[in-house]
Order: sequence, then structure tokens, then C-alpha cells
Amino acid sequence: MPLTLRLKDYEATEKIADLPRQLTTAGVPDSYTPSAGDICFYAPWGNLAFFYKAGAPSQGLVRLGRFASGLDQLVRDSTGNVAVKVELSRP
Repeated sequence: MPLTLRLKDYEATEKIADLPRQLTTAGVPDSYTPSAGDICFYAPWGNLAFFYKAGAPSQGLVRLGRFASGLDQLVRDSTGNVAVKVELSRP
């Protein structure tokens, strides 16, 4: 981290991006039901997903965190690609 990614819209629910390497999913739940604002890893495809709408329960979906800010900007760009910088939020 930080990581700069180019996101593309998927199913009018989330923005997705490929990661430079696969993440480990050992010890995580088998599935997750995402809410708007969730940042998740989708193990079957190896991509990162930024949910701007609630999604369906998904096998292999792992919640990594939530948006600290900027979700509204992601929602505004529903037409296609958007670049984002991902970094850890400090409390």
C-alpha cells in the first residue's frame, strides 16, 4: 500500500480491478454478503471489488474493509472506468 488501480463498473453494483498478486484467504469465511461501502477481495477471480450498492451473498467474497470517504465520487462515475488510490486508513 498505497496501490493505484483502474476500476471498471460491474453489474451496476460495484467497481472492480485486478490485483498485482493473489491474496491469501486462509481462515476467512466461505462467503460474504456485501453492503454499499464495502471493499472486498473476490478469490475466484483474484480481483478487488468496491461496492457502491448492496450485493448478493457470494462464495469466495472476503470483506477487507470499508470506505473512509469518497464513496459518493465512485457512485457518480457509473459509465465506466475510474482511477483510485487505495491506502490504509489510520484511526
